[in-house]
Amino acid sequence: MDLSILIPARNEMWLSRTIEDILQHIEADTEVIAVLDGRLADPPIKQHERVTIVYLQESIGQRAATNMACKLSKSKYVLKCDAHCAFDQGFDRKMLDVMNDNWTMVPVMKNLHVFDWVCTKCDHRKYQGPTEPCEKCGSKMVRDVVWRAKPSPNSTSFRVTPELEFRYWGAYKKKQKGDIVDTMSLQGSCFMLTRKKYWELKICDESWGSWGGQGAEVALKTWLSGGEVKCNKKTWYAHLFRTQGKDFSFPYPNPGKEQKKAKNTLRETFLNNQWDRAIHPISWLIDKFNPPEWGENS
Repeated sequence: MDLSILIPARNEMWLSRTIEDILQHIEADTEVIAVLDGRLADPPIKQHERVTIVYLQESIGQRAATNMACKLSKSKYVLKCDAHCAFDQGFDRKMLDVMNDNWTMVPVMKNLHVFDWVCTKCDHRKYQGPTEPCEKCGSKMVRDVVWRAKPSPNSTSFRVTPELEFRYWGAYKKKQKGDIVDTMSLQGSCFMLTRKKYWELKICDESWGSWGGQGAEVALKTWLSGGEVKCNKKTWYAHLFRTQGKDFSFPYPNPGKEQKKAKNTLRETFLNNQWDRAIHPISWLIDKFNPPEWGENS
């Protein structure tokens, strides 16, 4: 295998569709390893020779589930993605063709239009969002699956604030020249690196908690250890953001608590230069990118 796609999943209503999309668009020797973290897939996932499914009766958390998937991989490269994504044709080949083993790489990120709500009585149509009655007549709404990448935005540049919070960075995007470009940080829903680097850098450090801050964690570990974070503008993936209220909210209990733990660990580790794999301090990265919130004194 060239590439293993790792998908941690819990209460993910679009997991089956995501896997079908991956299988439809891969062109390299690529497999999918999905870990069902405490919940069975609904709808169920169809059997396929390139798909491995692990079901855990008790939830172990997103980072631990990703690590479990990676332990089953024998590929040189691994790509972690969320369970609600769509992909460009040949995305795996397009990334593998230009990959450097010292990089963490992401495709261009688009937004995924998964479905519209359609009224069962008056046929009023509404873009995906929280479940609620028809705003025209008050009748029940049902989903009409669309499943397509929206034409914009096409995100290629991301940064972190002095609190190490994620931000899009449109101004830096204008400076990116060529097809393979630097990005300071990641969104976290999709990234690829070698399996060796995944373990060396403890990409999903379980001591940080189940959930939260992963994009910054992956990017900072890559840059500060001497690697580079790249966006491949030759290909894309589309990500569904959690806009459906209770139907599609955070899949783990107390996500706020878990996010707080992860983000506090993130700040303590990198803002205090306490990560033992670093060959650069975080000030080196700030000097390299000069993000707007930091300022000269930061």
